[in-house]
Amino acid sequence: MGGSTTFREALKQRLNIFKPSQETLKKFVAANPPQLTPGLSEVVQTLQERGTKVYLVSGGLRAMIEPVAKILNVPFENIFANRLQFFYNGEYAGFDESQPTSESGGKPRVVAHLKSVHNFKNVVMIGDGVTDMEACPPADGFIGFGGNVVREKVKNGAKWFATDMAELYNALKS
Repeated sequence: MGGSTTFREALKQRLNIFKPSQETLKKFVAANPPQLTPGLSEVVQTLQERGTKVYLVSGGLRAMIEPVAKILNVPFENIFANRLQFFYNGEYAGFDESQPTSESGGKPRVVAHLKSVHNFKNVVMIGDGVTDMEACPPADGFIGFGGNVVREKVKNGAKWFATDMAELYNALKS
């Protein structure tokens, strides 16, 4: 995606090649349980114990994010990700293009929506990608994360860049 194709068009093209059925997706999710970054559960639990609402905002597929949300005790209504659509027989029918995460600039739109609807005073985005970083603003802060992969643009653009969830956990506990 070198700039000539929008995120939504690239997503559409990729899904049209694969055309995952409900059954294929179900089998994939069952065969590939989430492997969370070490320390993530503790960070999320600490935030939740403080009364902080946690949201999962992803340009990926909701069906892949829901198992993560379940492990982290994040309510499914706090997931913003791309929803696949299926015909009555379970065959792939497309994806929900009304989801803001299906387009370029979707993550900032989600953050703005959350701030508007819930009157949040402070929203902090944590992520490893440029699209996460681009959500600040409207997010009030961004923490770049390089525990799984270090992206130089994110590392250089983040005021705080962590490579281990323990760093975030310790900051929350202090």
